[in-house]
Order: sequence, then C-alpha cells, then structure tokens
Amino acid sequence: MANRDYRLVAVIEIGSTGIRLVVAELNPSGDWHVVDRAGKPVALGRDVFTRGIISRESMLASIAVLRNYRELLNGWGIDDPDIHVIATSALREARNRDMFIDRVFLQTGFKIVVVEGIEENRLMYLAVRFALQDDRPQFSRSNSVIIEVGGGSTELMLLRRGKMVAAHSLRLGTILVDQQVRQTMGSNIYLQRFLTESVNNTCESLNVELDLSHIKIFIVAGSDARLVASRFGVELNKNCWVVDRRVFIEFVDRIKGYSIEECVQKLRIPFAEAEGIIPGLLTYKLFLEKTAATELIVPNASIREGMLINLSQGVDPNLQEEFYSQVIASAINLGKKYRFDENHSRHVTALALNLFDALLAMHGMDRRARLLLEVAGLLHDVGMFIRSSGHHKHSQYILANSEIFGLHQEDLDVISNVVRYHRKAPPNATHIAFIALQREDRILVLKLAAILRVADALDRGHAQRIKDIKVEQREDAILITVMGSHDLTLERLGLEEKSDMFQDVFGYKVILL
Repeated sequence: MANRDYRLVAVIEIGSTGIRLVVAELNPSGDWHVVDRAGKPVALGRDVFTRGIISRESMLASIAVLRNYRELLNGWGIDDPDIHVIATSALREARNRDMFIDRVFLQTGFKIVVVEGIEENRLMYLAVRFALQDDRPQFSRSNSVIIEVGGGSTELMLLRRGKMVAAHSLRLGTILVDQQVRQTMGSNIYLQRFLTESVNNTCESLNVELDLSHIKIFIVAGSDARLVASRFGVELNKNCWVVDRRVFIEFVDRIKGYSIEECVQKLRIPFAEAEGIIPGLLTYKLFLEKTAATELIVPNASIREGMLINLSQGVDPNLQEEFYSQVIASAINLGKKYRFDENHSRHVTALALNLFDALLAMHGMDRRARLLLEVAGLLHDVGMFIRSSGHHKHSQYILANSEIFGLHQEDLDVISNVVRYHRKAPPNATHIAFIALQREDRILVLKLAAILRVADALDRGHAQRIKDIKVEQREDAILITVMGSHDLTLERLGLEEKSDMFQDVFGYKVILL
C-alpha cells in the first residue's frame, strides 16, 4: 500500500504507437516515486499519417486499453482529479480528434488534453533536467541539444551554455518517414537517403540559431536510444546512461539494413517497437554527426516523467523562475533571428516591468501575465525586419506563427495581440485576431498593451536616455518621475500619443514629471 504521506497520481500518454501509463507517489516535499507502469501498442499514428483520421478499429482498441487502465487505477484508488491523460502528435493531427476525445470520455470518463509540440518540449526538458541531476555540470557551460524522435514528430531543443536558444517540433517522425519510404522504393537505401536530405535541410535552418558543430553535449530522449544505452551505455546515475559516440554510430550502421522481422529476432524487441527503430536511430545518428559531441547522454525520461515533475514541483518558485528564464532566453534568440534593436527592446521591457510591479495593486495581474509582458516587450518591434511601416502588424504575424520554448499557442496569441497594439489604433470589431480571443484574454491584452505603450513612449528616440523611473499612484493619475535631470521633450510627446489606452483601460492619466 502507498504511504499515507504520499498522494497517488497517474499519467496516461496517448502516443503515435501506443498508450502508456505511469502511476506515481508524490511526496509533499516535491519528490516522487513510480509504483506502476503499463503500456499497450495501438497504431494511431499509422492511421493518422496515412489517412488523416483515426480508424474505427484503432478507436475501439484505444477505448479497450483505456478501460483496462481505468480498472487498474480504480484498484489503486486514484480519483479523476489525480488522473492526467495527455495526447501527442497523432491525436493533434487527426481530423476526427474531437470525436475520438468525446468517445473516450463517454466510454471511460477520461478527459484527454492534447498537448502542443512546444509543450512536449517543455515537459521533456523538465524530465531531462531531473534525470541529469548534478552529474553533468558542463551542461550549464557548454552548447547542447536535447532531441527525441517520436512516431509523428521530432522534438528538438538547442541550448547555449544552458540557456534555451530554440525549441522546435519538427514534422519528422518514424511513422511519417516509414510512410514516405513505402510510397517510393521502400528500401533501406532510400530510407537513409531520405533521412539524410531531411536532416541536412533541417540543420541548415538550425545552424542560423546555433552552429551545430559547436555542440558538445548530445542528449537523446526516447525508447530507441534507451535500447542502445541499456546494451552499450555506462550508467551515469540511476536515471541516466552515457554511450560513446563511436559505439553508437557503429551499432546503427550494423543494423540499418535489418528488416522489421530481423529487428524483432536479433534485437529481441516487440514488433510495435521494431517498426520504428531503424528510422529513429538513423535520425539520431545523422543529427549526432553534425555535432562535436563525443558521447550521447541518454536519460530514462519521457513526457510522462515531465508531467510527474510538473505535478510534484510545479509550485517550486526556484524551478518556476528557472523555467521562466529559459522562456526569456528563447524569446531573445527569436528577436536576434529577426535582427531586433536589442538595446531598445531590453530597455522598454525593463520600463514595462517597472510599471507592472509598481502598479500591481491597481491591475491585479499575476506572474504569468508578467512573463507575457516581458516577452512582448522584448519582441514588440520584430516586425521591423519585414518593414518599418506597419511594423506592429508584422510583429503580430511573426509572433503568432513562431515557437517560443515554454509558451502555448494561447500564450502566443495573447503576446502577438499585445505587440499589435503597442502603437497606433486600439482594438476594434474588425480585428479578427483580437475578437477571436477569450474574454479574459482580451482584457489581458488591453492591460498589457496599455503598459507596453507607456514604456515604449518613454524610449521614443531609441536612445535609452531615461535610465530609471519611480512610479506613484495618485487619486486620478500615475506619476512617473525620471531619475536625474533630462530633456524629456521626446518622451512627453510620445506619452501624449500613446498613453490614451492606459487611461481608457485603467482610468488614470499618465503624467511625466
């Protein structure tokens, strides 16, 4: 029986190749311990990536597996609030996913949450960080990549000296690759040629963000890599192995010509795993060869462990702030990609956060809103990359269609609208992207945009002449006192043009002293 001091939780992952369950005990101190696991193969990905929908047979098979899991969890005495069911790329891309989610709920009572690729990255990062513990201190000093090849996508993160440079969910999964090969010659020679071209094309764009040849640490998360690590790896700790680069490449080269049947017989793995192991390991090998890494670090980590960490340590302020710092690092790198004015952007952001913190009692927004404001401040002018005229609209487009580590699409929708209104006209009924937001998010956009407009006005000349400000709230006005004496003609003019939204939203005039 579970210790009474612990809370039992369950995480079910509906993936491209199977449905997997983990049951864990959560300690009030933030520790957790796995007490049960289960997994059943279901070919959801093969359905979706071939026909675009989940077949009736796969839907029934999934429901049968989930019913069994329900019985198992009933035996553990775990109630619905402590059961977390997540789905990844296969269900994300299925045209009939809403019907699948409804059928599962009606038949099993499970509520499925479909996670975005970027959320997969966040959960995987948490799992890898936990597995590494303190056994690789150079992780914070060297350039590194974290990669996981799944059935429908490849999740990839680039870090420069431990700080997030970029996070991508690539449309390059073992099932997708297998389908592509089957539609052509179907040979393993073509498989390697196809993967080589795909990886080379991907690396060309990744090199713009971080030169892969400078990467020293290569972290691989995935069952295929764990198979190799269990055979040839050296245990780093109970959650992690290290595999020599040369040994890994030689093993992949030795088995890359195997058929699925040979993989089953010679590697002694189930058929469901054998289907994707060759394209998965080849993908890892091709990415590895682009780097300077001399070894692979293979953590015993998955999105399920990431979810457990999120549940057990999500309120840890140190963990949360470290995570926020990775979000900001990813945002800054996106700004550099679009050649933003970094000095101006950082300065406006600092002023905006100063206003946010000083007026907390007035606006009532939380820490998440502060993070969204920080990202919006850093990236409000990225649209200048396209054209200075109407750059607020170009900024909105770029952010609505970008990936920033740790941010959901809903977050990006808010941020893109905030930068849209950092200048010019406020929202109106013809602005579809704003009207499409939930009511709470529309209010959030107005509040954040109002603050950002004031901060941007205080650096109208992009010269950072105002080094610091003091903010005071009076009965009908917000008083901004500039530290030191300055000619504030430009800034006063900027406030006259841009403080109207602040007064409309909060009911206070902004006065620059």
